Formats: sequence, structure tokens, C-alpha cells
Amino acid sequence: MIPMEKEKTTKNLLIVTAVIEAMIGLTLIVLPSAIASLLLGSALDTPGSLIVARVAGVALTALGIACWIANNNYKNDTSKGLVLAMTFYNMGVFIILLYAGTQLSLSGIGLWPAIITHLAMAFWCLISLFYRPGQ
Repeated sequence: MIPMEKEKTTKNLLIVTAVIEAMIGLTLIVLPSAIASLLLGSALDTPGSLIVARVAGVALTALGIACWIANNNYKNDTSKGLVLAMTFYNMGVFIILLYAGTQLSLSGIGLWPAIITHLAMAFWCLISLFYRPGQ
């Protein structure tokens, strides 16, 4: 394994998260039912579900913005707190989507790629939090 600087790992994590979450968030705001269909194979068919999906889109966009801003100052404790929160977010989404696919039999073309992506991002967050150069 090629040794990496902890700072570079964190900076790259923040940039990748910023781009992914902002793109998904903005798409969820504009096309919530399309995202639900891709993930779960089921459209959002009530006004309440569309509102909740759009609120989630705003939250994801806010996470993207926070990560983008933090990547410029990735060595401070605030960035560490953000990465810790992203670890919780990615593990939570991984568990929820895994449950949807395995227990609720929901399935869209994007479900398993999303499950794998969130698990990988959670591990990247953990590496960023606990990696020590020279280990």
C-alpha cells in the first residue's frame, strides 16, 4: 500500500463528498421521484413524500457545501467533526438502503451501487479519522 498523508486523504474525501452530495442533493430537489425510482424502483406518489425528499435534497446540498468549504481548511478540528458526522451519515444510509433491498424487497438500478458507495465512503471517513502516517 502506498503511504498517503493524512491531510491529503481528508482533503480528497471532503472534495469527493462535496461533489457527490451536492449533485445528488440538487437532483433530489428538482427530480425527487426520479431519484427514488433509480434507488428503490418506486416513485414518490404523495405530496408529503415529495416534500420530505426535497428536504433531504436540501440537506445533502448543505452537506456538499460544508465539505467544499472545509476542504480549504481540512487540518482543523471542525473538519474532523464534519468527517465524523459524514461517517455516521454514510453508515446510516448504508444500513437503511441495505434494509430496503434485503428486507423490503425494494430495488432500483441504483440501489446496490448506492449501498456499496456509502459503505466505501464510510470506510474512507474512518481511514481519514484514524489513519496515522507510518502505520
